[in-house]
Formats: sequence, structure tokens, C-alpha cells
Amino acid sequence: MPAVTTTYTYCAPSAFDAAVHALALQTSGGRTPAGDAANPRFFDGALTQPEASAAALLAVADVAAARYYHPRLSGAASLDPVVTAGGGWLRFESLSGCCGVHARLDVPPAGLDGGEVGRGTTNVDVNLPLRDALGRLTGREALGLTVGPDELAVRTGGDRIVEKKVPLPDRWIRGFAETQVIASQFDLRAELPAAEALRFLRTLPRAGSGNASRGAEWVVANHGRARTTSRPVPGAVCLPGPQRLTALRRVLRHARGLRLYGPPVTTRSATQAAAWEISLPAGLRLTLTLSPETGRGFSGEGTVLDDLAGPDVEADAELLSVLLAWDWRIDTAGLAAEAGLTVERTRAALTRLGADGRVGYDPAAAAYFHRELPFVPGRAENHNPRLRAARSIVASGGVRSLGHGLAEVTATDGRTHRVRGDTGTTRGALACTCLWWAEHQGHRGPCSHALAVRIAADDTEAGATNPGNTAAAPGR
Repeated sequence: MPAVTTTYTYCAPSAFDAAVHALALQTSGGRTPAGDAANPRFFDGALTQPEASAAALLAVADVAAARYYHPRLSGAASLDPVVTAGGGWLRFESLSGCCGVHARLDVPPAGLDGGEVGRGTTNVDVNLPLRDALGRLTGREALGLTVGPDELAVRTGGDRIVEKKVPLPDRWIRGFAETQVIASQFDLRAELPAAEALRFLRTLPRAGSGNASRGAEWVVANHGRARTTSRPVPGAVCLPGPQRLTALRRVLRHARGLRLYGPPVTTRSATQAAAWEISLPAGLRLTLTLSPETGRGFSGEGTVLDDLAGPDVEADAELLSVLLAWDWRIDTAGLAAEAGLTVERTRAALTRLGADGRVGYDPAAAAYFHRELPFVPGRAENHNPRLRAARSIVASGGVRSLGHGLAEVTATDGRTHRVRGDTGTTRGALACTCLWWAEHQGHRGPCSHALAVRIAADDTEAGATNPGNTAAAPGR
């Protein structure tokens, strides 16, 4: 699918005013409780930790402007970061041009002073002059911060003097969705004090260094010390492409500690995604989430597909969407009770909302948070060709149950494959005889044939529950 072009329109460039020691971030194309807004205003106050906040914001901008895979290629980089306001928090997010690194700066109420935090999501302008100014920022006095244009300029309809037109790849949108689904499988695996975090991170190669081509390693932490190993072991966290943590160097002198998040690991685990979180003064957190391989962006992981294929997910997501309120932490059990759904259906619906960029996931809080990417068109199926192919297979009657957990699937190209249930595969996936399964073994989501079997089985179950449903497909 070709990239669309998104246009950022700002009332003025974001700027640092040294005379009043204040940072003015300009906004574009936001979503608020009142609906779409051209240039929303979310905060007018101060940052209580100016140097740490400025360094962390620069780290988020570094990731937005970077390509860690084939860095010399031109392409979708320098996409302006996204800021979400709600629950007294500000969250700044970006995704690298290669879709392999996701960055997020969380600023809690303790990091803000003097102003009420609004609710909504928008892009913020982080231009080169602003980056230079933030890089030179010194002094410990509070740093003034506004997120959004001056209200008078908005009311008077002043000339918009900054406009950026940027190609927005479909894979970049999918990358945001995949990141939150993958992160929801993470648990805290290790926690290091500041001194050890600095020692360990400073031993890692920088991007562009002679050692930057090193592949995946595994990090094991014992008794407050971290070491790397070439093989996975229980309790380890994968470090795929250590040079992709370069942006963390921006904040090392402010670090209070380092937390590592990842999925469970065995001695047979393949490379995995992981999150690296630097804790900063006043509760600020800078988190980098790395895809499983340097050349493997989040956009191709396919982790959302099982949930997107559910029979009730569209209706459930629509129901939940009216209950979200830009909360900094979504209580999944409470949301399920409020919606009258099971927790399982609620999680699937949150995945569906995430596919449209409407929720993110914070491993530190072990919870989703509400945000609405301002440029996502809301057509998750268009972003997932395997899901489209699976629905086409079911619609053409291409799924035939053979009994005993075995199904025969005729794809739209006329090829026939067999799909078998196997509780021992990744996340209870279905095994298939196709080349996709042979290559990935379920580590990058289900193939279209397994999805078709799952959709057909759900249709059959729905038909059994509602005999009036004549459109049910054969089960497995």
C-alpha cells in the first residue's frame, strides 16, 4: 500500500525563549474530548526538572529522526513526535524511520508545575533550532512549558507560518499498533541502580561505531549487576542490536536507575522485543522498546492479528471507545465491568483500538493508556494484508474441517494447505504447512490460512449459538 502524505500545520515554530527560560511546543492536528482540533493547547506551566526533561525530549526526537537499519537510505524519518495529555500526565512518543525502535517519555504530575494538564493527543514540532537550544540548556530553575499555541493567536486566526508535508507509511502506523501489543506481554525482568546502569550502558556500542554491527545479545542481571551472554537463559532480556540504545546516552547523567522488561525466556527462545526504561528525577521515565532484530521493524510482527480476527472485536472496540477518557492508566478489569464484557474480550478490543492508534501500553504501569494518533485513518484491516486474505478465504468457502483439530485451507491462489491446532506453539497458535509458518514458526503472528481457520471456527460457533445465522463457515 503506498504511503499517504500527512501535513503538519503549526501556528509557529516550537522555540525556546532564553529570556524567560520557557519552552513553547507548537501542536498540529490533534484529537480532544471535544473532537478534532487544528492546534490544541494541553498545558501551560513549568517542568520541575528542566535539564532531565530537555535531554529526554531530545532522545525522543533522536529516535524520530533515526533509521537504525540501512541508515544511509532516505525514507520516512523526522516524523514529528506525538504528545498525549491526560490524567495529569504528558507522554511524548516517537517511532524510528525503520520502525524498529519506539521511544516514549512519560512526565508525571510531579514533573509538572503551575498548570492544569488537558486531555488529547497531537503532534509537536521539534525543529533543528529547538534541538540546538535544548542541547545547550543549563540551570536548575524551573523551565516554563506550553504545549499548544498562544490562545490569542488561535482566536485571531493568525497566519500559519509553518507547514511540513511528510510521507506517512502504512508500516509506520502498523508499527505503533504492534508495539503496544508486544509490550503488553512484557514483565519486569531486572532493575539496576544508577551506577550500574551507567556502567553497563556505556559499554554498549554507539550507532556507527566499529562494533555497531553486533547482533542480538542477552542481558542477565544478578545482585544488581548486569552482564551479556550470547545465549538465552531463563530470566534474561534480549538486547537485539545494542547500538539502537544510543538515544539513552542523552539522559545518563540524570539517571536514577534502569529497568528491563521482556517476555518469558527459555534456553530455546528466539530473539525477542524488549523495553529499556531509564528512571529520572521527579518520576520521569524514558523508555526505548526494541524490535526483535535490527532489520525487523514492529510493523511486520503480526501480533494483533488473532485479536483482530475475533467475531465480536469490532463491536466491543466501538463500545469501549466511548468509555475512554485519556486516562494515564486504563484499569482493564474496571473497564470490562463497565462495558459488561469479559476481561479477555476487553483485551482483544483494546488491541483493536490499538491498531487504530487509540491506546498505548506502559510496561511500568502494566496497563494501557488512552491516546489517539491524529493521522490514523481507522481502517485496521487495510493495514493487515494477512487478515484481508483470511477473510477472502473464508468468504470463498476455502476452509474445510477434517476433524481431530485438522483443517484443509484453499487459498485464493488455489494452493491448498493444512492447519493443525498445537497448544505447544507460540501463544497457542495454529501450525500450518505453508512457507510462512515454516519460516517463522508462529513468532511473527499467524499466517492467513491459520487466521482463516480461526475465523471460520468462530463463525461456526456463532451459528451454533444462533441457529438463524446461515452464514457460518465450517469449523476446524
